[in-house]
Amino acid sequence: MAQSKSFSGRDMGIDLGTANTLVYVRGKGVVLNEPSVVAVNADDGGVLSVGSEAKETIGRTPSNIVAVRPLRDGVIADFEIAERMMRHFIKKVMGNRFFARPRVVVCVPSGITGVERRAVIEAASRAGARQVHLVEEPMAAAIGAGLPVSEPTGCMVVDIGGGTTEVAVISLGGIVTARSVRTAGDAMDAAIISYVKKEYSLAIGERTAEEIKMNIGSAAPTGYWSAAGLAALAKQLEKDTGLEEVGGDPEETQGLKPPERCTIRGRDQVSGLPKTRELTADEIRHALSEPVDAIVMAVRQTLDETPPELSGDIMDRGIVLTGGGALLRGLDVRLSKELDIPVIIADDPLDCVAVGTGRCVEDFASLRTVLDAPNRALGLGRL
Repeated sequence: MAQSKSFSGRDMGIDLGTANTLVYVRGKGVVLNEPSVVAVNADDGGVLSVGSEAKETIGRTPSNIVAVRPLRDGVIADFEIAERMMRHFIKKVMGNRFFARPRVVVCVPSGITGVERRAVIEAASRAGARQVHLVEEPMAAAIGAGLPVSEPTGCMVVDIGGGTTEVAVISLGGIVTARSVRTAGDAMDAAIISYVKKEYSLAIGERTAEEIKMNIGSAAPTGYWSAAGLAALAKQLEKDTGLEEVGGDPEETQGLKPPERCTIRGRDQVSGLPKTRELTADEIRHALSEPVDAIVMAVRQTLDETPPELSGDIMDRGIVLTGGGALLRGLDVRLSKELDIPVIIADDPLDCVAVGTGRCVEDFASLRTVLDAPNRALGLGRL
């Protein structure tokens, strides 16, 4: 209790993601995980709801209410809304102790520009932070996944979030080579929307596309869920549906075969009327081929830039997948087949970045070197 009332007890790490924002409070762990969405009244600019409540309004609002996602491609697209969203989350976590300005570590993509970095620092400061430090996403993901980032051996992490895919090789507490590609979960959703529109003249929304991706999306025709992927997906579905158990024990259901088809509802673009259509897993795999190919290419190019000694370490240790995109069925199999390197899904891919950011808060002195890293000339791509 004494720790929670000290300044150090109020320190927090924020994974400011395109899809979700997670907040880690020192001594308490991850205490908040909500969508990065804000519902705004277009008439007076007032904020109506933030987070989960705001996400429910996407595609279902009247003309005077707009559901805004203030972050796009991993960076702040709407500065004012991002600041108000961060202020809301910090206040929600701090409660009545909001007057005590916390020290905050914010996670950012490795490929952002100096202007974008300053925008994050300014937004966090205006939202109530006493000090703001930045940590790069692949470093935070590696720390959260339990990789030995401070040892003189090569570790490779691929963090697939909502807006960006971060690929990095880490050794001795620093990033040796990295690539930030603005092709990730949002690009996959957009690919599904485009495919359904082109093939069936059916208009669907972002939420429907995300549900299709989670239910029958895949990167390879593997047929079965992996144990790690099933466990992480069960946790996400439990959060979304409120069910106490989804899919059973991962060890017992490792051979569980996912559904091969699903039924969706949308608006027919020819008649303008609501319409139902059945989609198969093969169709969605074809729809996702372009963004998945972009991710595979980013990993291949990063490996091509890796020093030979570290390449040998990666061959031994394998590539670790983190982020929500790691739950795409068969992605680990596809990468392993394309690169001929073992690929492992982290134990808790959804929370890896937040946990890693939190460990930077917990062990601030020992991990100080990984914070506020200077900009590097990274390969930056877009779908």
